Amino acid sequence: MVSEDVTAGIMQAEQAMYGPFFGSLGVTAAMAFAAAGSAYGTAKAGTGIASMAVARPDLVMKAIIPVVMAGIVAIYGLVVAVIVSGKVEPAGPNYTINNGFSQFAGGLVCGICGLGAGYAIGIAGDAGVRALSQQPRMFVGMILILIFAEVLGLYGMIVALILGAT
Repeated sequence: MVSEDVTAGIMQAEQAMYGPFFGSLGVTAAMAFAAAGSAYGTAKAGTGIASMAVARPDLVMKAIIPVVMAGIVAIYGLVVAVIVSGKVEPAGPNYTINNGFSQFAGGLVCGICGLGAGYAIGIAGDAGVRALSQQPRMFVGMILILIFAEVLGLYGMIVALILGAT
């Protein structure tokens, strides 16, 4: 039989005052890391576009796709940040430490997946647009590679929404 003191201690630990801090940290991680990945992808692919545009300015509009795809990674982080921030509440019986840790984990998953996806899009986009300038038939291959890089961020967003849905 568990005494009332032990039960009260467990309930107090579940309602720790620092629970919302971790929920807010998840919001920050989702947005900051996803935006950092998006910025890197945009910059890396953008330098490839600028390099190839000197020789083939007619292909610039086709080559802009990696930059657009890198921007979508930041949108994944924004979606998770907005949804999770709407669920962060003051500590109490409706918002336990488990909620805060779940939301922190979800934000971290989304952010780090977005960071990796942004890096992959930047590197593949840079190489893809340079190859596109030499061989225009590389366009479909470049798009497929970028889709596989982009989907890593989407997977992170899906897992984050599942974790943060508490």
